[in-house]
Amino acid sequence: MITQVKEMLFRQLFDTDSSTYTYLVADLQTKAAVLVDPVLEKTERDLQLIRELGLTLRYCLETHIHADHITGTGKLRELTGCLGVVPENAPASCADQQLQDGEILQLGSIVIEAIATPGHTDSHLAYLVNKERLLTGDSLLIRGCGRTDFQSGNPGALFDVVTQKLFTLSDDTLVYPGHDYKGFTVSTIGEEKLYNPRFTGKSRDSFIQLMNGLNLPNPQKIMEAVPANERCGNVISV
Repeated sequence: MITQVKEMLFRQLFDTDSSTYTYLVADLQTKAAVLVDPVLEKTERDLQLIRELGLTLRYCLETHIHADHITGTGKLRELTGCLGVVPENAPASCADQQLQDGEILQLGSIVIEAIATPGHTDSHLAYLVNKERLLTGDSLLIRGCGRTDFQSGNPGALFDVVTQKLFTLSDDTLVYPGHDYKGFTVSTIGEEKLYNPRFTGKSRDSFIQLMNGLNLPNPQKIMEAVPANERCGNVISV
């Protein structure tokens, strides 16, 4: 389904292998587009959609250095000439640009604000689109949150940014996560404040205790994905 608000095109795309959402956002007047968290194996799908819609890909934005899939940014940059953008201090020197907290990326009438949300990893951004849609990456998920046990994750930092920065946005702000494992597609800040079991009724200390006790297995692709993503998706064969 295409949602058009204030001359904006917005699409939510899914990769079943990694349960990753990729977001396509474009200004309908200028036809300038961004992809957020593209997946390498979905490069042709994303390019075909961009061509069919008559768009020009200007940027690929990463919320963070992913551990469960390889980014499509490098390939898309090679094929389209778009710019690859990562959070400030992310270990990806190959990126064209690093965004700081509060920095604005504008495409015509579309304003994308970077919000620093460390905790899942030590360099992580959420993207607030036109003050209406929040692309949260792995910081805030629908009725959950990203893990904090590798890539310099920090549960206390994650609790602070979610409760002090994201939960202070308008309750009707739409929440679009970087992943979902239960079939959810969208939520709101108001819903997550009320019903997210990771945060509702939790103190900072109890949240830290909960996150430190999850004992989750590592993502299957972590050994391949992290170094490849530090090279903007460039996979080096051994």
